[in-house]
Amino acid sequence: MQDTYIFKEIPSQRPNTPLLDRIDVPAQLRELPPEQLVQFARELRAFLLWSVGQTGGHFGAGLGVLELTVALHYVFNTPEDRLVWDVGHQAYPHKILTGRREQMGGIRRKNGLAGFPKRAESEYDTFGVGHSSTSISAALGMAVTARQQSTGRRSIAVIGDGAMTAGMAFEALNHAGHLHADMLVILNDNDMSISRNVGGLSNYFAKLLSSRTYNQVRDSSKKVLQGAPHLMALAKKTEEHFKGMIVPGTLFEELGFNYIGPIDGHDLPLLVETLENIRELEGPQFLHVVTTKGKGFAPAEADPIGYHAINKIEPVPASKPEPVKPEASKQKYANVFGQWLCDAAELDERISGITPAMCEGSDLLEFSERFPERYFDVAIAEQHAVTLAAGMACDGAKPVVAIYSTFLQRAYDQLIHDVAIQNLDVLFAIDRAGLVGEDGPTHAGAFDISYLRCIPNMVLMTPSDENETRQLLHTGLLFDGPAAVRYPRGTGPGAEIQKELTPLEIGKGRKVREGGGIAILNFGTLLTPALDAAEKLGATVVDMRFVKPLDEALVLELAEQHDLLVTLEENAVAGGAGSAVTEFLNRQEVSMPVLQLGLPDTFIDHGKHEELLKECGLDAHGIFSAISARMERLQHQRLKAVK
Repeated sequence: MQDTYIFKEIPSQRPNTPLLDRIDVPAQLRELPPEQLVQFARELRAFLLWSVGQTGGHFGAGLGVLELTVALHYVFNTPEDRLVWDVGHQAYPHKILTGRREQMGGIRRKNGLAGFPKRAESEYDTFGVGHSSTSISAALGMAVTARQQSTGRRSIAVIGDGAMTAGMAFEALNHAGHLHADMLVILNDNDMSISRNVGGLSNYFAKLLSSRTYNQVRDSSKKVLQGAPHLMALAKKTEEHFKGMIVPGTLFEELGFNYIGPIDGHDLPLLVETLENIRELEGPQFLHVVTTKGKGFAPAEADPIGYHAINKIEPVPASKPEPVKPEASKQKYANVFGQWLCDAAELDERISGITPAMCEGSDLLEFSERFPERYFDVAIAEQHAVTLAAGMACDGAKPVVAIYSTFLQRAYDQLIHDVAIQNLDVLFAIDRAGLVGEDGPTHAGAFDISYLRCIPNMVLMTPSDENETRQLLHTGLLFDGPAAVRYPRGTGPGAEIQKELTPLEIGKGRKVREGGGIAILNFGTLLTPALDAAEKLGATVVDMRFVKPLDEALVLELAEQHDLLVTLEENAVAGGAGSAVTEFLNRQEVSMPVLQLGLPDTFIDHGKHEELLKECGLDAHGIFSAISARMERLQHQRLKAVK
């Protein structure tokens, strides 16, 4: 095993990296002699620690695949050979090695590098990712095309043990085995979730099973035995039993892959040797590497969940600053949900919580500890999460599915087919609704209002603050049928949270500010900038609360009393809450101007949340400007009509 240097703290100054500084593209890396690779990896780890310390961002995953990243770019002819990363949390070392080292200071910032592989950013980013379990399908598509075009290009998918829990990964594995595709799947097992069989013996057998000699003998034997099917079957069974004794890859062998491993994913010389052997093999290959998330940084190795991502390390001031009175901490919306679920579960033993591998992100840790029999983490399996909830609801349970908006997209068929059509009592707590800042378009919850409001039987709620989130969650829980509450990432305005659980009347909004001429119909957490804009405009402001059912009586009242209706939402304008209002007015044959404000018909790149809201015209100034411009045009039209 190759020892890895352990850092105990993040470097405060840019480390000295003479080897790394010479390497701008992988072709230059491939010019290094093998004996320099270990030192190169140490320098890369030091630079990565310093870089992420300067910017914040995804942390542990990149440290865990650092040696693997070096080995892949050293052995394979990237970018001609296609390297596909699953999810992309681990791609920082890859970015550093592929011409973006000096741009790492702007990662996840507006107009800077994306936090995930992105095709428009680099030819080395062969497939854009952000969600899990897509890599094998994508790499298979590339392998099929390489075969059609006779390019000889290699395709490599790197997927984690967590992402392997999704059905899509196994669908792709099954198809790849069927096609006998020339591709390599690398399982990055950083949680010992498949096997703990790592050590000298398994490393030895991995070398043996990937060697050219072993595979030539294997293939020659097959040709010899083709005329004797009984002997062929016996030989195949013998091989399977032999491999089954020394490696845990029987499943992958049955799917048509040549399984190799598990091997130490931090032993760089071993990785290079094994990959060089595999590169020469034909057909689907499966390499199982075992790594440690956060490898090489002691605190991250000890707490891989806590160090999944980190904030920017602020420099220590030269002089002691004046003490600052701490502001009262605001609860995150996820914390509001987590506390509500615990409180509701205390009152009703039928309640269960379901999450697709988002326990910490959805703040379900306390619930999982207090109600372990009613907590279900289904791993990265969003489709299963929704249908599991449907099955539970069929027999009288009250399941609550805690899921991010962008991940619910992956279970849309199940939402319609298994829940809505059967009108089942399932509550969806939709976190990360709206823009999510630094994670960019793959994680933005920009479409959930649009894709949910068109589904029959669905109740869709858009709370404006923390307390309303708590009460609307309870409203959805008591509703007999499918219901959804959407709320954003991070904190809210700091509303006082009422302990008492009080359901709100379904389909009823509330007036927040009385005004004239203009009525702003707010759906969700943009109420604060709406009120700021309304103060300057003298406008009425309404907190609509419900997209479906819409408060139709309130909309008609506002239409009668105002000259312009403005709908406001942190969702795509196309098909959103504003569209629901205009559709209703059309049905009522009410003709009046409606200004729909929301996310534009484009994917919004990464940046700070407030920067992106400003860019989309959804801050107070943008709302004021858009309404003022529309009122000017209306006034101009009226003057023309008078003339």
